[in-house]
Amino acid sequence: MRNHTAITTFILLGLTDDPQMQILLFVFLLIAYMLSITGNLIIILLTTVDARLKTPMYYFLKNFSFLEMLFTSVAIPQFLYSLATGDRTINFYACACQLFFAYLFGVTEFFLLATMSYDRYVAICKPLHYMTIMNHRLCQQLLSFCWVITILILVPLVSLVMGLEFCDCNVIDHFACDANAIISISCSDTNFIEKLIIICAAFILIVTLMFVVWSYTCIIQTILRFPSAKQRQKAFSTCSSHMIVVSITYGSLIFIYIKPTTKDEMNLNKGIILLVTSISPMINPFIYSLRNQQVIQALNDLVKKLLSRN
Repeated sequence: MRNHTAITTFILLGLTDDPQMQILLFVFLLIAYMLSITGNLIIILLTTVDARLKTPMYYFLKNFSFLEMLFTSVAIPQFLYSLATGDRTINFYACACQLFFAYLFGVTEFFLLATMSYDRYVAICKPLHYMTIMNHRLCQQLLSFCWVITILILVPLVSLVMGLEFCDCNVIDHFACDANAIISISCSDTNFIEKLIIICAAFILIVTLMFVVWSYTCIIQTILRFPSAKQRQKAFSTCSSHMIVVSITYGSLIFIYIKPTTKDEMNLNKGIILLVTSISPMINPFIYSLRNQQVIQALNDLVKKLLSRN
């Protein structure tokens, strides 16, 4: 019989024990986090105050930026605190909350990206009916659906993970409370949960990706029928930012979850997850803004207005 003890705290090993690397990592993550919060706040501010950005596309973009802020704030501040103080412990319930909210915000983004692709489909393939179809009520319903379906998927899954038994080991080989890392230290039979995680990840990937692929297949077919090269270029430019973000997001999910995970690959996974939780939320606002003339114009007008007041 194994000696089962009630685990009240976990120890997060982080990424490295090298003091110099920890300093570099702290500076890098702090800058990335500040840029991420600033960039996404600017997107939220612009889409809230500028009348030209009151369309459904920017409504979803505002909510996507809000999700990005929440997503990066789940684990990165705690990891920065750990790097600064050397305190690697995390309470069991804090770990459960971190796990739940990280997946909540992350998975909701996938459904929101699929919703945004549908918005682009309607805008390009049915431009005359765009404002009628994508009315404010439908936008709110689609956004609510993204949150509700994510919660329905995650609540039982996270409950099963945090309901596992942990014998004498409370050391998590990660910088945050990740499901795979938690499962690896459990003394319970985890076969069912591991398979369930793969099934859920595959379901989220397949359902949302099929919707994105269908939307963009229709979009590309419609664009290629445009008589003017200038019209085709303008239509492609409105979708390019979204396609870049979709590629980064889906590529990360495929790499991390839709494959068997070995001990050596776990270290690589930690690096990929760190990039997803810190770099992606930082670069996404720049991808959307630098490739979007309306956002750039709104930002210039806001800056001029603020400077004129001073």
